[in-house]
Amino acid sequence: MVTQIQKIKDLYLKDFVLWVDITSEQIRQRNWENLDWENLLEEVLALGREQRHKVESYLLRLVIHLLLYRYWQTEKVWSGKGWEKEIDNFRIELDLLLESKTLYNYFLSKIDIIYQKARKNAIRKSKLSPEIFPENSPFSVEELLDFGFLPESDEFNSY
Repeated sequence: MVTQIQKIKDLYLKDFVLWVDITSEQIRQRNWENLDWENLLEEVLALGREQRHKVESYLLRLVIHLLLYRYWQTEKVWSGKGWEKEIDNFRIELDLLLESKTLYNYFLSKIDIIYQKARKNAIRKSKLSPEIFPENSPFSVEELLDFGFLPESDEFNSY
């Protein structure tokens, strides 16, 4: 005989939205004994991973665009305004996410790692010499999050 819990676990794979509806109703009613704890835990953990992934993704795209804006001067003439819009969009998304102290601390812990990825991407995209881009982030935390900040071009390395 299939138990109530097994039916709910089967729903998780067959009709996720219905599983969510039933699970949320069970929580509302404090029906703890019939909850699909295993899948519920997985979903809660996935929500946290998703939020952290968003922080990394927006930070990566923000830093790429800041690097391109600062160092790829020949393309800035054509793409600068678009880059500015993208920089603003990424900052808006980060600003919303970073209202969470946990995500803000996560953001701080990922800046150096994400910078290295952004640098490689900016080098590949621009086809500029790697020496043009600093080994370590030239942007402070405040500059990354400041809606008024746009990097000035490096007058010695404008390509």
